Amino acid sequence: MPLHAITEVYGEAGLRDRFALELESFPDAGREQLLEALDLASALHAHDRRVREPYLNHLLRVAIRIIKYYGVRDIDVLVAALLHDAVEDHPDELGGVPPGTPYPQATEAALAELARRFNPRVAELVSAVTNPEYDPDRDRHEQYREHVAENLENDPWARVIKISDFTDNGVGVIHTTMDKAFRAATKYRPLVPTLRELVGRPDTPLSTQAKEHILDQLDLAEERFAAILDV
Repeated sequence: MPLHAITEVYGEAGLRDRFALELESFPDAGREQLLEALDLASALHAHDRRVREPYLNHLLRVAIRIIKYYGVRDIDVLVAALLHDAVEDHPDELGGVPPGTPYPQATEAALAELARRFNPRVAELVSAVTNPEYDPDRDRHEQYREHVAENLENDPWARVIKISDFTDNGVGVIHTTMDKAFRAATKYRPLVPTLRELVGRPDTPLSTQAKEHILDQLDLAEERFAAILDV
């Protein structure tokens, strides 16, 4: 059953059950790390929502997709997938700094805490997919797309996380309100060619089958963006 369908029918509980099933084949040490990351993500995003659902659903889908459809079993990558929005959304809580701590210090503290709890590679992967502080005088969407292209250029494993994140937002654009769908399509549609090129690179550490699946998903996302924006 597609991940968004699981969400629609069974909600967060269904996604948690699906994640638990995926973890059964992992060694004990890896499974413990992933459950620790899930607990941390659950605590940080406990009160966050994505319009019609708990924010945690998005994080679970991103991680499950990487395991099930991309065939990835790298524990660091999966931990970073579960926590890919933690530094961006909750740097104060994660880093243990006072609320309102300026952007650079709060972000550095949060990344340091991820490195301490897990390892520096997890922190580096999360850093690569964390949005920077944007210039208020420039278009935010343009800056977002520049950031994604630059950060993924030389970090193949960060590409895997971002592509799953993008797929969840892009293919899942129909599972939200019309206003949110229009904003998401406007933001993400111009990024599709960049991601398609990155996926096809030889150093992107995925099988040919996984890459073909992703390209099909990007095509579907682009179709949905067009249906929203070109009416």
